[in-house]
Amino acid sequence: MSKMSFRIWRGDATNGAFRDYATEITEGMVVLDAVHCIQADQANDLAVRWNCKAGKCGSCSAEINGKPRLMCMTRMSDLPPGQPVTVEPMKAFPVLKDLVTDVSWNFAVKKKIKPFKPRKPDAPDGTWRMQQEDVDRVQEFRKCIECFLCQDVCHVLREHHLHEEFIGPRFLVYAAALEMHPLDVESRIEDIRNVHGIGYCNITKCCTKVCPEHITITDNAIIPLKERVVDRYYDPLVRVWNTLKSILRSAAP
Repeated sequence: MSKMSFRIWRGDATNGAFRDYATEITEGMVVLDAVHCIQADQANDLAVRWNCKAGKCGSCSAEINGKPRLMCMTRMSDLPPGQPVTVEPMKAFPVLKDLVTDVSWNFAVKKKIKPFKPRKPDAPDGTWRMQQEDVDRVQEFRKCIECFLCQDVCHVLREHHLHEEFIGPRFLVYAAALEMHPLDVESRIEDIRNVHGIGYCNITKCCTKVCPEHITITDNAIIPLKERVVDRYYDPLVRVWNTLKSILRSAAP
């Protein structure tokens, strides 16, 4: 058993500051355990959001030593020994109190994305036929636990605060899961380009690096969506074809 120092951000939307604490650490503890010890023994009014403590609910997102991480999945033994552990709320979202942020913006964004629209059934009994490779393509995206760490690390939201113009990597993954679904017939490419702001993403892959579920966000979701936007709006052959269709429509009696 050893004692470790913590610098935990305390405050609300109006003001706040880091406060220093120290607590005993035992083998196998994670950061959330230590925060709970501090809450129980030294700061009963410390606000912290958590639920499952198993890395599956996404509730305990925070920034540990400057990096967006889940507190319940960050082992104390993995942090530099002998140095204070800094714990602060996610910077991409408004602070409610202490380590708790208001992430309701994310749920409002999700409602703006066109929902799943299946094609007509393939068989008289109302069932569909799909290729396994098409099913496998979107399975990875279903692992998302909506911890919003990818949203927090994204510089477009974190530093430039373009929440009204960019939906962030989490919802580009959500849109990709819908667009790539083998049964979906809805078109979202125009919205992804003009409303959801995919052009703001410059492929730094920082979102992929912080994902606790190891979803390959950039390569498997965002880049394919960018390719679809390019195919629709910038492919020269498509532009020629669209021009011809426009001419034919205008010439029709």
